[in-house]
Amino acid sequence: MVGRNVTGVNEYGHLTIGGVDTVALAAKYGTPLYVMDEDAIRANCRALKTSLETHYAGHGMVLYASKAFCCKRIYQIIAQEGLGADVVSGGELYTAMQAGFPAERIYFHGNNKTADELSMALEAGVGRIVVDNIAELELLSALAKAAGKTANILFRIKPGIDAHTHNFVRTGQIDSKFGFALETGEAMEAVARALSLPGISFVGIHCHIGSQIFDIDPFCHAAEVMLDFAQQVRETNSCTIQELNLGGGFGIRYVEEDDPKALESYMEAVSKVVSARCEKHRLPVPFICIEPGRSIVGDTGITLYTVGSVKTIPGCRTYVSIDGGMTDNPRYALYQSSYEAIIANKAAQQKDFTATIAGRCCESGDLIQEHTPIQTPAVGDILAVLSTGAYNYSMASNYNRVPRPPVIMVHGGTDSIAVRRETYADLVRNDL
Repeated sequence: MVGRNVTGVNEYGHLTIGGVDTVALAAKYGTPLYVMDEDAIRANCRALKTSLETHYAGHGMVLYASKAFCCKRIYQIIAQEGLGADVVSGGELYTAMQAGFPAERIYFHGNNKTADELSMALEAGVGRIVVDNIAELELLSALAKAAGKTANILFRIKPGIDAHTHNFVRTGQIDSKFGFALETGEAMEAVARALSLPGISFVGIHCHIGSQIFDIDPFCHAAEVMLDFAQQVRETNSCTIQELNLGGGFGIRYVEEDDPKALESYMEAVSKVVSARCEKHRLPVPFICIEPGRSIVGDTGITLYTVGSVKTIPGCRTYVSIDGGMTDNPRYALYQSSYEAIIANKAAQQKDFTATIAGRCCESGDLIQEHTPIQTPAVGDILAVLSTGAYNYSMASNYNRVPRPPVIMVHGGTDSIAVRRETYADLVRNDL
């Protein structure tokens, strides 16, 4: 069973998460329902932090990539665990600040930050602003100067790495909307410009090569490329890079065929490359940041649905319709992402049925999985989709005016609401 670190089967044959009966959770809160294991999230945070401390002698920081799953509760958890946060919008920054997250541990990303967002970041006193392009650099300088502040910045660099992942989630190659290219000299020109601007303190460089990556080699190669660039910056501009942010993208297991490496393996391998490259170039080892999101929350969450109908088309397929769909999980429609599904109230039984799981939206492409094995379904069953902790709630929408589900956190065998269920009143709140 995928998600074996958070899910199990109890004496009633029901699926559990964090030791809590999912059928009981569905009865208590209704469906659709996101459920996340807070203890597993904290364990992942601690494992990453310990690994960084081990391999970089504590000279670094783990930054949680907020886009994977963003709400006040997750910021409170990662703050308590001593992590930083990577935010990519004014909304994520606002949520973090409302949760009381330390601004100095926030890194603000994005390829087209608005003037309002940059001003908000300056006023909040975020630790770093990761600059994506020259226009943003010039704007930030003007805003910082007018506010009498200095912005500590990193440049987002495209290291030209093939991350062996879905085309839509590759972000390190030259043909990407993100960051500065090395091949054209654009990145070096940006460094020279930053060193001449008021209100700007250039402290480091950042890269992110993609998402859901299982290979270690692309991360190692990216570290080599980035440190080679750091050496060129020193030679060209007499400026020593203080900070190297190597991004995230570590893969997790969605289905049995997935074979992610242990996070410790990534950390150990990359740290050896960093050490060797710094020694080769006689560079001081910079402050190292990583930005995991999916690998912190992805396999700690599940989504629960109620089966509404079972429709067999002879010689074709059987549609098992649920009370959610692309509004709470658009990833199959976008990427054909694989998931494991289980009938939660029949979890102890064999998967003897092949189903296409259909959502409730008025779209023929509203599917969660096709031709996937589950236990024989019946109307009223509770269907669980595993490993939905990342990019499900955060990408949810109100298409067809469907209210978004709540998020329930289980912790120490108890459950509580982290995000309440939207109501129909919520849907019309901004209508005039």
